[in-house]
Amino acid sequence: MPRRHYGSYLADVLAGVEAAAPGRLHIVHDECIDILASGAGVEARLRSGASLMGHVAILAVGHETNPARAKGIAVRVGSEADTPLDPDAPVLLLGSGLSMVDAWLSLAEAEHRGPITVVSRHGLLPKAHRQVAPIPLEAADVPFGTELHYFTAWFRDLIEEAAGRGEDWRSVVDALRPFNQRIWQNWSLGSRRRFLSHVRPFWNIHRHRLPPDLHARLEQAVGAGQVRLVAGTYLDIERRGAEVRATVRRKGAGNLTFFDVARVYDCGGISVDVEQSSNAAIRALLARGDIRPDPLHIGLEVDTECRTIDRFGTPSDRLLAVGPLTRGTFFEIEAIPDIRVQCAELASRLVVR
Repeated sequence: MPRRHYGSYLADVLAGVEAAAPGRLHIVHDECIDILASGAGVEARLRSGASLMGHVAILAVGHETNPARAKGIAVRVGSEADTPLDPDAPVLLLGSGLSMVDAWLSLAEAEHRGPITVVSRHGLLPKAHRQVAPIPLEAADVPFGTELHYFTAWFRDLIEEAAGRGEDWRSVVDALRPFNQRIWQNWSLGSRRRFLSHVRPFWNIHRHRLPPDLHARLEQAVGAGQVRLVAGTYLDIERRGAEVRATVRRKGAGNLTFFDVARVYDCGGISVDVEQSSNAAIRALLARGDIRPDPLHIGLEVDTECRTIDRFGTPSDRLLAVGPLTRGTFFEIEAIPDIRVQCAELASRLVVR
């Protein structure tokens, strides 16, 4: 299902809440520019000059998109700069994750026939999803607290054992899902850092998969040569008349490769560095030290109860966070099923205060 439909579903759920309990839910269309917490509660200051008072505030701002790279020459799919293209023009996509798939799908739906080059560090595509049952896996089976090299060896062995029984690797990946957050929290900081640097690209393509029919269409485009995967690092970009030249260093190569294309799409996806946030409230809270980045700088530092941590290392009972902002503590907190559980657990704790 297109992701925008989930937003429509949530809007319908909220409309039902408003109808069933008038006055319980207030939706204010404004921008929060700061949040001040005290022993008595919180004050959310809005761009309009108004303030909202409460006992607690929850930062639920979701994903933030990376600023477009490439000197402003690369464009985002669906942006104002994404004007109609010559259907035979060559195109370059920076990134090979789900944002790239969205860009490719947009081009495919526009019946684009020209060559499409996809550049990413490893040149990997997301795998296809398949409806299979997870293998039986208990908490006692999982080696919590071990270092990354031991854990990855155990995980590979588990997949090989499943394959020997004729089972799908997806059954092993999905069996791990209930334990992913606990695994992350039990790793040392060094193991987490090594995972992000070396393992995450391979984990992501197996964990965040594509619908089978969409994956088949993309594989067909790769097989036909219309889509070409390049493992390498984007270095520079410049305009050359009506075209754009991008400079890439291929993985393992000493020389540079140049791509002359009509357009470059930046598919770098989401931003994880809160210190580069464009959100006014996040910036104000960081500047005052009321919140701080987590040690890996992939979100805010929060404890397991979603309480934000200030510059002194003190958790706040007034200022909480949910969703992708909390990935430093929970890591797997970007998909709706995981966020729903986190929000439900936080709501349960709030109502019994």
